[in-house]
Amino acid sequence: MKRGRRRFLGIAAAALAMPAAARAQAIPVDLALVLAVDCSRSIDADEFALQIKGYAEAFRHPTILKAIVSGVYRTIAVTYVQWAGPFLQNQVIPWTMINDAESAEEFSDRMAGVPRVIFGGGTSLSGAIDYARTLFRNAGYEPQRRVVDVSGDGINNSGRLVQSARDDAVAAGITINGLAILTEIAGLDRYFNEFMVGGPGAFVIAVESFDDFAQAVLNKLIREIAGELSDGTAA
Repeated sequence: MKRGRRRFLGIAAAALAMPAAARAQAIPVDLALVLAVDCSRSIDADEFALQIKGYAEAFRHPTILKAIVSGVYRTIAVTYVQWAGPFLQNQVIPWTMINDAESAEEFSDRMAGVPRVIFGGGTSLSGAIDYARTLFRNAGYEPQRRVVDVSGDGINNSGRLVQSARDDAVAAGITINGLAILTEIAGLDRYFNEFMVGGPGAFVIAVESFDDFAQAVLNKLIREIAGELSDGTAA
């Protein structure tokens, strides 16, 4: 490991060990990413398990690590949220720094091991976005990019207008991407494109079935971490 790399990791580890109030400055990372996973009543136990398996497997894929270490700081910060109705959100894994194979595998194991804590409620995309936006405050990181990744199988049916939540997030410098699961609503990807996603390089990936979820998640994460815009250029 190069001396500069060791020095950066040492600083980062020391900062993480300190209370938030004592940190002189946030840790620089290439990306701060919120993974917001649908746990509304339309998602049964098997469908939830397939979602989480897809995310867990993706973080073990060598292409993900390659994308992470290609950044300026060779580091990203990720947090995992379960969501349903407008007031049903839970940050089940706090902000976690990933910068090598070991930390990626540890995050994968944590995702696979954390139980579902939300089992019903409406589908509030706006609630998920609003909640995710608050998580960037006092996270302890200074990201070059902030992204909220919302996976879901339904339209916004509770809470405020999803486009209002999107607009507020984009105004705050946050990009919102979508993973539309088309098992309930065939045109959900078009709905996500029109009303939910926004910000530099925002995109939607459509999934025809939960069996296709793992590959879709992998493709999405690579694109988010690498920071490619819709025209293929770097963010």
